[in-house]
Amino acid sequence: MKKKPGDIRKMVKEGYAKVAIQQTSCCASTSCCSSASSPKDISKTVGYSDDEMEAVPEGSNLGLGCGNPVAIASLKEGDIVLDLGSGAGFDAFLAAQKVGKTGRVIGVDMTPEMIAKAKENAEKGKYANVEFRLGEIEKLPVEDNSIDVIISNCVINLSPDKETVFQEAFRALKSGGRLMVSDLVLAKDLPEEMKDSVEAYAGCLAGAVKKDEYLKFITMAGFQDVEVISESSYPVDAMFGNLEGAQDAVLSIKVSAVKK
Repeated sequence: MKKKPGDIRKMVKEGYAKVAIQQTSCCASTSCCSSASSPKDISKTVGYSDDEMEAVPEGSNLGLGCGNPVAIASLKEGDIVLDLGSGAGFDAFLAAQKVGKTGRVIGVDMTPEMIAKAKENAEKGKYANVEFRLGEIEKLPVEDNSIDVIISNCVINLSPDKETVFQEAFRALKSGGRLMVSDLVLAKDLPEEMKDSVEAYAGCLAGAVKKDEYLKFITMAGFQDVEVISESSYPVDAMFGNLEGAQDAVLSIKVSAVKK
């Protein structure tokens, strides 16, 4: 049975509330998206350096990403950055270090427990240029034309309405603003068992769409210069007991686009 958008949102929110409270990644607790043993191991496999992981407050890296959007964001001093699905603040804190005192980072997350954790981490790390707002990425709590760069890490594919997410991103960005996201997309249809899996939703898998469809949503929102910076196969078959049809079904991609 196809899940309703409201059910999906509730499922994801409950899953990530649990992650925030337990301070462990969905991957480590359910084996849904990685066989790595810790958030640090997971983050290392998707592109974060030891220096980056050491540079943020303890507890902000929960190993929930599938790539490192900050690495491709080319952030500069003074930028205003919006992090979609900011979790406990890992990417937001890395971005804050790049934009400096004259810049600003806004993290948006729909899970109150994650927002509370992120605010606690910001206070612990004395980040004066970072704030976290409770909200849904389909209805961003930011003004029109107010953001220089939008980043997101393995979050948009969790949304049951990705088209609206990219429309909202376009609305929020200034002219010349950049979208830089890491996400999971499909190379082929997922087996039904994975589509129906609660763990797959919490692990960013069951909500994924085909790569062409994902890129089309970005273009339809008005973005130009849409480019896949990199893509690689995401090893989900072993995580679901070598489920037939899962092999090479999921791709991890990094995408950039511009609002002109």
